[in-house]
Amino acid sequence: MGIAPSVALEIRPSAAADDGERDRFVLAHPRGSPFHLAGWRRAVERAHGHEPRDLIARRGGDLAGVLPLMRCGGPPFASPDLVSVPYGVYGGPIADSPEVGRALAAAAADLGQQERAGRVELRCVEDPGAEGFVGSDLYATFVKELPADVALVRRHMPKRARAEVRHAIEKHGLDLEEGARFLGDLARLFGESKRRLGSPGLPQAWFEALARELGPVAVCHAAVRRGEVVAATMSFVLRGTLTFYYIGTTAEANRTFRATNFLTTRLQEWAVERGLRRFDLSRSRVGSGSYDFKVNQGLAATPLAYRYALIAKHGLPAMTPSNPRTRILRETWAKLPGWLARPLSDRLARYLP
Repeated sequence: MGIAPSVALEIRPSAAADDGERDRFVLAHPRGSPFHLAGWRRAVERAHGHEPRDLIARRGGDLAGVLPLMRCGGPPFASPDLVSVPYGVYGGPIADSPEVGRALAAAAADLGQQERAGRVELRCVEDPGAEGFVGSDLYATFVKELPADVALVRRHMPKRARAEVRHAIEKHGLDLEEGARFLGDLARLFGESKRRLGSPGLPQAWFEALARELGPVAVCHAAVRRGEVVAATMSFVLRGTLTFYYIGTTAEANRTFRATNFLTTRLQEWAVERGLRRFDLSRSRVGSGSYDFKVNQGLAATPLAYRYALIAKHGLPAMTPSNPRTRILRETWAKLPGWLARPLSDRLARYLP
């Protein structure tokens, strides 16, 4: 009996007509994330105007891999980057075999050459093993398994974290509320939080686009104290995981009320009540205050395998808080009044994907 010839792999651009099929692939894949969904791409197009360059791999007519990818234009005279994915912390290829994943990454690098991009950036959780890419150890992510019983969430937390949540509820009267009505609060408070850190925020149109394109995957919550929203969040629910992603707070929310600690705990409890199995506290820069907070919540850090094909640009992205050359920019931004920072943020967000 003869051996059947192997079926050729075809890699081509993904079209809107492929969205349903590729989303089903994402939902079935163990590394599928909200950022791999076609709705994320549509939201980026709608709110920021970046151009899709998604790639799919087919073998014998069957979908074998997906690489969400977008062309992100920079300031005038700067080379565009191809990013997987903009405004997301996970990306890169997901495929039915490592070979297909490497083929998709290679195709992205070839496309970057054709389009004279500055870089091709793949925000991978695991190293795809693609040739011609360099790595970065700047970021780690935090994911934990959730208990089956909601009463066990706090019992598994460090003692100090439990005490802060108890004080937030009993002493300060924080309550968890849910609903899309908090989108405006999230945009406003997120912008204020980023300004205090010396960074631009994101336009309200972005949060609205995510809510529209992702539907029930995107969920908003708020920490409310005596009718006042002191913190607001947007999380993503997919494949049994709650990803706690965006948060905005008032200046007093953490200093006085420990609102982020409260929300981190209550969202885990909310997830357990709905039968979710994992809690993802998302990416942090290694050594940052956010990184330390997550460790103090009892979560273990997992390094992220971000990979870059350097084309017109010969270095890794440098617009990060860890870069001392951005200190003056951060300090200046933090001093801007809110009425000026908000419209400037809406314009600059396009260049900080």
